[in-house]
Amino acid sequence: MTSLPPPYRIETDRLVIRCYEPRDAQLLKEAIDLSVEHLRPWMPWIRFEPQTVEEKVELLRGFRGQFDLGQNFTYGIFSRDETKQLGGSGLHPRGGEGSLEIGYWVAADAIGQGIATEQTAVLTRAGFEICGLERIDIQVEPDNARSLAIPPKLGFTQDGVLRRRLEPGEEDGPRRDSVLFTMVREELAASPCVQYGYVAYDAVGNRLN
Repeated sequence: MTSLPPPYRIETDRLVIRCYEPRDAQLLKEAIDLSVEHLRPWMPWIRFEPQTVEEKVELLRGFRGQFDLGQNFTYGIFSRDETKQLGGSGLHPRGGEGSLEIGYWVAADAIGQGIATEQTAVLTRAGFEICGLERIDIQVEPDNARSLAIPPKLGFTQDGVLRRRLEPGEEDGPRRDSVLFTMVREELAASPCVQYGYVAYDAVGNRLN
């Protein structure tokens, strides 16, 4: 799928974006518990909340296992000292060979701080510069104005509206439309993404860039 796997850890001046560990369960629970109503319109998985810490441990074990096996790459977004979770993201293999899709959510008490923009920019850079991707996709629900603003701000191109591509927002509900944005490798250098610096590390802490 890629020439190299995504980094396990990415650091910016104010964020740590990294593969989950089971020990993150309490931080994840706190971030989601205070964000349920904020996330409910956009994140189908919110209908399974609230979960216990023990359920979160099992969830994060699954995320870590998929990451280690190269199947799916789910990240937590943390404060620089890693004492607080600010949101979640990922690089997901949904678009075929040579591409990954960025997804993101931000906790209710962290919105309006540019966190989703920053993490999207550095994941885009890492996807092209470290993984060797040919294309990065982002899908956003048409009514999600805050999330819709991020891809064009970073130089992504809107390809169109895809009908009934996203999973249902509620059990037995209809699939949801999405707005598809893409960036291809040769567009990165001229994009605003390059204004966001980062340092990336592999599974054992070796620096990748």
